[in-house]
Amino acid sequence: MKIAIASNDKINIEDHFGGSNIVVVTVEDSKIVKKELRKKAGHNDYATEEHHPQTDASGKHGFGPEAGERHKSMFETLKDCQVLISGMMGTGAYEYFKNVGMEVILTDVKNVDEAVSLYVEGKLEHKDSRLD
Repeated sequence: MKIAIASNDKINIEDHFGGSNIVVVTVEDSKIVKKELRKKAGHNDYATEEHHPQTDASGKHGFGPEAGERHKSMFETLKDCQVLISGMMGTGAYEYFKNVGMEVILTDVKNVDEAVSLYVEGKLEHKDSRLD
């Protein structure tokens, strides 16, 4: 199993998925056997005056045709993963990844290894309150 985690250093989980790196953790027999840092498109790659179009009624970001293309580009980096873990994530990205069949968990756990261990044990809790 491969788990993608928003992280710049393979140790700490980023507060938001919008960064430029993902650590892909390979788990076999409930143990981490490999960690690989991958670059992905992030907010800085799409920096414009309005890189987070507020297109839904509640002001949640990450919706609309441009956002969908951005999410598709991000997905290409982690399409071999079954799970995506991040601190926070825009609602549009969250919906995109769920719709392509990826399990998405937003958490306040800060350590990559701890989050993976909790996930494998079935104890990593998803928090809807971490959607933005």
